[in-house]
Amino acid sequence: MGKVGLGLAVGCAVVSCTLAAILVRRRLKSRSKWNRALAVLREFQEECSTPVGRLRQVVDAMAVEMHAGLASEGGSKLKMLLTFVDKLPAGDEKGVYYALDLGGSNFRVLRVLLEGKQQRIADLQVEKQSIPLHLMTGTSEALFDYIASTLKDFVEKENNENGLQPGMRELGFTFSFPMKQTLVSSGVLVKWTKGFAIEDMYQKDVAECLRQAMARVGLEMHIAALVNDTVGTLAVGHYYDGDIVAAVIIGTGTNACYVERTDAITKCQGLLANSGSMVVNIEWGNFWSSHLPRTSYDKVLDEESPNPLEQGFEKMISGMYLGEIVRRVILRMGQECNLFGDIGSKLEEPFILRTPLMSAMHEDDSPDLREVARIMKENLGVSDVPLKVRRLIVSVCDVVACRAARLVAAGIVGILKKIGRDGSGGVGGWSKGDGHGKMRRTVIAIEGGLYESYSRFREYLHAAVEELLGKEVAQHVFLRLTHDGAGIGAALLAASYSS
Repeated sequence: MGKVGLGLAVGCAVVSCTLAAILVRRRLKSRSKWNRALAVLREFQEECSTPVGRLRQVVDAMAVEMHAGLASEGGSKLKMLLTFVDKLPAGDEKGVYYALDLGGSNFRVLRVLLEGKQQRIADLQVEKQSIPLHLMTGTSEALFDYIASTLKDFVEKENNENGLQPGMRELGFTFSFPMKQTLVSSGVLVKWTKGFAIEDMYQKDVAECLRQAMARVGLEMHIAALVNDTVGTLAVGHYYDGDIVAAVIIGTGTNACYVERTDAITKCQGLLANSGSMVVNIEWGNFWSSHLPRTSYDKVLDEESPNPLEQGFEKMISGMYLGEIVRRVILRMGQECNLFGDIGSKLEEPFILRTPLMSAMHEDDSPDLREVARIMKENLGVSDVPLKVRRLIVSVCDVVACRAARLVAAGIVGILKKIGRDGSGGVGGWSKGDGHGKMRRTVIAIEGGLYESYSRFREYLHAAVEELLGKEVAQHVFLRLTHDGAGIGAALLAASYSS
């Protein structure tokens, strides 16, 4: 070999070695980034961990806070609002009843024809209207005049189409904002949520605002019941099943209510009827305990929210926030581990990943997780996501959904513990029958898109309830999906309390 040949050989060897070294470094760097991403996931899994021992601590904390909230005003993070609903629909109600459902930027009016136990709900008419944005921050008079005018048009149209004679009608009013009540048909707003900020509404009776507006537009209607959507859900559940003891809404937001013995309510005793029981609106979204598995992502989300240090439970379990928590975790993975290359601005946008998109990724059962790839590209602006990264994203969704579902289960069992239906032998949970004590059938009405549409979430919730109660007790506890408690439930309560 000549000098030229030898030089070329040496040069090729040097280039080969250099290329090999570069490839090794790239592999090591890539492996290092991937390991960091896995470390982020493992850290998140540990922070979100909900072993049964921890869940039982949450159960106990929920029951304790409920006791405290019933004992005194301001004694708990849970408001434990008295609803004065001491009579639930039983299924034998008859007649035409109306409902008004105000719970967000839309409201609905309904007409329900009840035909007793044989036909139950024989006819249902519903009309939906949007509330102009300026009315959500204007005056109470302007808002309720708009609602009353829409209600009047609906009633008159229904009367004409169905041949009904004009006259006094019974109305159930669902007002899905925290309010303090002294009667079943009267309540004062505690605080606005969902984008409403009408300052002159505070200290005013909600039902009276509507009554005055109906008088101004010439509508005769008797407001028989003023409730929130959770109480309406309980009413719908009880209409079909007398063993309902509580109701939970788990959708964009979350709340729960239950039937309590009036002798267990030590605050406001002078206001209570001697009926033996009353529905209590827990407002459990504001529940908090040191036993809740709060992560760094939860803390930052709370700090950046419009209501920091409030609704801590809701921010961990409701549909408004689950997708956002997933987004924050995968954004960190992308930034620290360069999983997505140049991250698009969409992934950096708060609340761009809605919970329905999260559930679609979580429940993607295709071999190549093509739905995950599609959502990442079309909704988050991230293309060419490798399969192993898609699997990582699904794992993050699983952690968030599992934690939320298991915490909801702990909340439900906390309610059961408070009323003695958790199998511990407390008041209310046992029937003597033939002399041998046995668990009574106990039903929880559940409403909301998160529970209804997200099957993995629902499966985790059911499994955790059984885990907490034990199989022997869990076989007597049933979670029942209901629909439209905010609308139909209000009409049913109007029937129960009709004049």
